[in-house]
Amino acid sequence: MNQKQIYSIQNWLPFEEILKKGIIKLKDNYYVKIIKIIPINYNLKSELEKEAILNSYKIFLKTCNFNIQILIQSNKEDLSKHISNIKKQIKKEKNSELIHISNNYINFIQKTNQEKNSSSKNFYILIKNSNTNNKKEDINYEERAIEELNEKYFKIKECLSRCGNNVIEFEEKEEIQKVIYSFLNANEYLQKEGDKNN
Repeated sequence: MNQKQIYSIQNWLPFEEILKKGIIKLKDNYYVKIIKIIPINYNLKSELEKEAILNSYKIFLKTCNFNIQILIQSNKEDLSKHISNIKKQIKKEKNSELIHISNNYINFIQKTNQEKNSSSKNFYILIKNSNTNNKKEDINYEERAIEELNEKYFKIKECLSRCGNNVIEFEEKEEIQKVIYSFLNANEYLQKEGDKNN
């Protein structure tokens, strides 16, 4: 009688090890680096600024002649806790004018959220080493892979900073774990973040 083989989540995930500086070692002996991007609001820029940003972005595309993956994590805004806090403050308030303004504000944000389906977004860039020498017995392989990823990171940072974007390198393993967790368990992660913020 054959026993059913049980696979854990670790078997399914492609990660072998999470290193520092946003670098992840994959099971196929590739290395990946995750970078967070905080973008500018392009729509608020003048025509001259927009033209400069587009020219800088063209330089970014020409300079970074390697594969990148752009991930956008869109999180629907849950305003229920924010509204609940306002209602608690209204109960304590004695000034009728402030109560009226607060109620109008609640109606406004509910209506705006319903019409525009408000959401916040996180932007990430993933880069992968070229893995030209995929030999596990090569003792310098990991060192060279990390060096290659860091070179790519600095190119991206330099180019995107010219566009006005902030490029953030993750410092600790825990930060990368949070990012991975947020993609694999989006609903639960958003609930926890909402609880922390309220």
